[in-house]
Amino acid sequence: MCGITGYTHRRVGVSDRARIEEATDSLVHRGPDQQGTYQSKYVSLGAVRLKILDMSSGGQPMVSEDGNLVLVFNGEIYNYRELRSELESRGHKFATQCDTEVLLQAFQEWDKDCFRRLRGMFAAALWNENERRLVLARDRVGIKPLYIGKKGEDLYFGSELKSLFAHPEITREIDHVALHYYLALNYVPTPHTLVKGIEKLLPGSILEWTDGAIRQEQFWTPKFATDPAWTADSAQEALDVLLAESMREHMIADVPVGVWLSGGVDSSTILHYARRHSSSRIKTFSICFAGRSFDESRYARKVAKQYGTEHYELDLNPGLDLEGAVEEMAYYSDEPFADAGAVPLWFLSMMSRRHVTVALSGEGADELFGGYATYRADRLAEFARRVPRSMRRSLLALLRYWPVSNEKISLEYKVKRFVEGSLLGPDEAHTYWNGAFSRGQQEQLLQRTTDASIGDLFQCDLPGLAMDGYLSRYLAFDQHYYLTDDLLQKVDRMSMAHSLEVRPPFLDHRIVEFAASLPDHLKIDGRRQKVVLKKLMNGKLPPAILKRPKTGLDIPTHDWFRGALRGMLLETLSASAVKETNLFRPEAIDRLIADHLEHRANVGYHLWGLLILFLWMKQWNIQSSPEVEKPELVAGLAARV
Repeated sequence: MCGITGYTHRRVGVSDRARIEEATDSLVHRGPDQQGTYQSKYVSLGAVRLKILDMSSGGQPMVSEDGNLVLVFNGEIYNYRELRSELESRGHKFATQCDTEVLLQAFQEWDKDCFRRLRGMFAAALWNENERRLVLARDRVGIKPLYIGKKGEDLYFGSELKSLFAHPEITREIDHVALHYYLALNYVPTPHTLVKGIEKLLPGSILEWTDGAIRQEQFWTPKFATDPAWTADSAQEALDVLLAESMREHMIADVPVGVWLSGGVDSSTILHYARRHSSSRIKTFSICFAGRSFDESRYARKVAKQYGTEHYELDLNPGLDLEGAVEEMAYYSDEPFADAGAVPLWFLSMMSRRHVTVALSGEGADELFGGYATYRADRLAEFARRVPRSMRRSLLALLRYWPVSNEKISLEYKVKRFVEGSLLGPDEAHTYWNGAFSRGQQEQLLQRTTDASIGDLFQCDLPGLAMDGYLSRYLAFDQHYYLTDDLLQKVDRMSMAHSLEVRPPFLDHRIVEFAASLPDHLKIDGRRQKVVLKKLMNGKLPPAILKRPKTGLDIPTHDWFRGALRGMLLETLSASAVKETNLFRPEAIDRLIADHLEHRANVGYHLWGLLILFLWMKQWNIQSSPEVEKPELVAGLAARV
């Protein structure tokens, strides 16, 4: 596990080494065990390494024996042993036992086609000196990040935005289109970022820079093509095989491996399969909220006891240094994501790193198998829209009198949110269930808006609105955006801030493809969700784990903004701070805060997104650009294959 960065300098020749060293140093938390740089007349590359495989060798940047090919690499290739054997049969010889060298020689043998052969999570950059050619690639699901920027004929890249900020050519202006998406979704969808001129490389894609010319292509795209031949029994058997194989590969490491355990079905399933492939006692880690209704610790302890783990837990309460953690997160988050679950992940990562270097997590199962209540809300909204719109508006007006609750996600909050969403179109409503500000709310909040629309995001290759519901369409959307740009980014930043590698076994691309082929009823059937996964785990996990409702790992934002984090909220979103951004209407934010603090509305998640945004802008000196314009994307300039 590493961090990578680099840039081309075609016109200026050899660049000042201090610049690539500064960019590399900004990523040292991602790789405290080894750092290195490479420079030639046309390119500078940097890498930092957290040693997971082959502790004695495998330093980066890694240069081929003939000196022509250079690799910087972030991630893990789980099938590297198979690839190594195939390469050896073709005459390749290896000096290390690490997956980095396997990727280097795989590229020598198969060029860009090598990425289709990889199973794992990765972001890689390969430089061919003779061809003046730089190839960037990102794993299929986007588990590992890769940012890119283009200035003139030169290309800049890095695992985190901060490594690009080392370059004075990179301006720090807010991207207003991305801001619209952030306020609506609580995250910024790929390829956008909140910084004008910088993008995220699409998952499963390759970007090739050759002497100033750019070309981009996809090497993998998930397809939702339902196979009606699947039965409950055959799907269960197939998933069992796939999970066992994925877990066998994800357990490969030369350092201690643990499991993040919430006590839900997903993480408990990971522990079940990890136990089958471990010869030693497994360490498990949990966050609890002692005394709160959403505390999951009793379930986590039940599962830990069943599998005999060495269990660690931390009570996340206002007595901890919450403000200090949130301020640090503004630095390590790199790009804001308004997911309050980052706070427990911060403390979970900190605790885990004291005992292990690698942790396994259950990310992805909900998006693959239909685990969120939002999917049921999509279906219920079809019926709600048959009620005249005027009646739903009247109901919403009456619901304003329902006293707000300090619970994390109360019934009052969900009902109000559902009725509001039913007034939107199906696509926008799906994002609104789990999002924040609607377009109308943004028009009241922002000094100026763009013509960007959530509907634009649905123009990518998603399943259509099927006659029997929207499930495949919205699973595909959430995999494409929410999973990659919220959940995986959150896990990557919070874990790497503590030099911890987190692996998500559910996101083996073979499992992703399998899930996409399942009929809807094997995912959601009436009130039953994640049908095939729960059928597989029936008899393996305690019944209480399989039957309990989904809770989700985040903080009681509504409550804490009225208590432990009130001072931080008022200071960060003060009238002077709001005015300084030149983005928001101070009176609108004042009204939002007052409504929340005086219990007229529960808008804690909305305020959390604003708090994180303001802290980030202050941390990195991000300015508001004078004009609102639709950005010209690097991907849009590239020739697609």
